[in-house]
Amino acid sequence: MYPRKKTPDVLLLAACVLLLSIGIIMVYSASQVTAYEKLDDTFYYLKKQAIWALIGLFAMISVMKIDYWKYKKMAVPFLIFAFALLVIVLLPGIGRTVKGAQRWLGVGPLTLQPSEVIKLSLVLFMAYGLAKYRDRLRYFKRGMLPFLIILALACGLILLQPDLGTAVSLAGTVYIMLFAAGARGKHLFYLGLTGLAAVGLAIILEPYRMTRFLAFLNPWADPRGSGFHIIQSLYALGSGGLFGAGLGQSHQKWHYLPEQHTDFIFAILGEELGFFGGALVIILFLIFVWRGFKIAMSTQDHFASLLAVGVTSMIALQAIVNIGVVTGSLPITGIPLPLISFGGSSLVFTLTGVGILLNISRYISSR
Repeated sequence: MYPRKKTPDVLLLAACVLLLSIGIIMVYSASQVTAYEKLDDTFYYLKKQAIWALIGLFAMISVMKIDYWKYKKMAVPFLIFAFALLVIVLLPGIGRTVKGAQRWLGVGPLTLQPSEVIKLSLVLFMAYGLAKYRDRLRYFKRGMLPFLIILALACGLILLQPDLGTAVSLAGTVYIMLFAAGARGKHLFYLGLTGLAAVGLAIILEPYRMTRFLAFLNPWADPRGSGFHIIQSLYALGSGGLFGAGLGQSHQKWHYLPEQHTDFIFAILGEELGFFGGALVIILFLIFVWRGFKIAMSTQDHFASLLAVGVTSMIALQAIVNIGVVTGSLPITGIPLPLISFGGSSLVFTLTGVGILLNISRYISSR
């Protein structure tokens, strides 16, 4: 075991703190119109996000203080707990339904999104299981298949909410972990084809998903309907130019762009801070990915390496998908931008994941 380092990875920590700071500022800027008109309080979403950020930072610091190999004991109980939440949220009268999606558990103003819990718990479990049984991975039935069954159960429950974007993101994360764990290329190839076919089938079987996909291909075919989100997002990004309209000066947040402080916050950021503001956010995510994979490659502990790969991939894929949607490069999925978008569950569990990465970085001999 490597000796403990007194300080975690500084670049990773700095990138995350900057992204979190930008996110809090942009949540306020993007939400102030909606907050004032609906709640008569322009600071409403800012205050909620700040509270969640403090809770998330507390969680991040807490997991940093637990020796990462002790996470192994938590892997199975945490996964069982997460699966229980995924089942409970689907029960009539218990799960909260918003815009046709039953994805939240809540008591009063407090809400929890179980899909955020399953993402981190599954990454932890996969790192534990793949490290423990890595010698079996060359075999499909007694190597990969048990892990794929667990993944399929998680994705199936998430699809019932319904939430295809999170299911695809979760599957992509596990796929990368299987690759990093040393799964056979042939198995990964056929698994990838099966996954693509499953996504295609999920799109075809649900009319609203098919409508979104067609809108992605040609948003101008229905500019006031299915293509509205994408068109307004592109308007926001295009009107920002190189330097932006200025913080707080967005035109699109005045009821033109829906979900402006959640899924489409990057569009408002691009409008107000311009190309350079958007580029800064992307660069910070690239630094995060670089340092995350650097940590994974710098440790000789297989469990720690896979855990770092999983957490890094989980956050990176969400960022890629969100920015891809906002720029019209991917169909609309409903995935938030990590550390930037408004949302308590996403923010807390993302920061918890960051804490795990920072924890592992303290045990490597060099960076």
